[in-house]
Amino acid sequence: FQRDILEEMGFGEVLRMERMRTDPALTQALRSRWDTEAMAFILTWGHMIPSLENVSRITGLQVYGRPYLEQLVQGSRRELAREPEAQSDLDLRRFLILFLGRLLFATRGHAVHCHFLPLLDDLSAVVGFAWGAAFLAHQFDSLGASDRQTSTSGFYPFLQVWAYLHLPGLGRGVLERPGLVPIARRWDSPQDSRSLEDQLTRLQELIDGYSYLDVVWQPYLEEGDGGQP
Repeated sequence: FQRDILEEMGFGEVLRMERMRTDPALTQALRSRWDTEAMAFILTWGHMIPSLENVSRITGLQVYGRPYLEQLVQGSRRELAREPEAQSDLDLRRFLILFLGRLLFATRGHAVHCHFLPLLDDLSAVVGFAWGAAFLAHQFDSLGASDRQTSTSGFYPFLQVWAYLHLPGLGRGVLERPGLVPIARRWDSPQDSRSLEDQLTRLQELIDGYSYLDVVWQPYLEEGDGGQP
């Protein structure tokens, strides 16, 4: 299904990822330590913030290019009606709307936001967007959602792998496929028979007691540039 075009658009690495088990206890524990005003995870000794390098290394999305919002504003001013187009282009647009709206920028519920329509007005321009930067902003927005929510929406492997790399002492990541890129392809989540409540309580205790010296601040020192967008 037009794989070459999807590669050029910068989505090839994400689409090659193996299926990863969700780790709701980990994402809830991290979310409980997120400060909306500081836009950071608050620990007893300071704060930690996922970065654009994390996005690039973990997901393979490009973090440079034209701003996502700029094209959104421009596209919103155009009429969405268009001349009849090739079925292949129509199928590609349908796929991208689902891919963007239900995977990379997923929100709660099953709806796909119509703001992705103008973004896909010119398929040849999709390759120029800084999807990784938009993705990170969406992650921050999801983490800062209502306190009544107990988990995050969006592309869950990113936050899980971020914790596996920087906070290995939590003991949650299983390195199954060393050496693959992007880095998310290497990891899976553990199978834990304990209740979600027990897992969450234990993880919150571990995070609160996590030593500054045990944080892996530079997990990519031995990584080359291969596979980077």
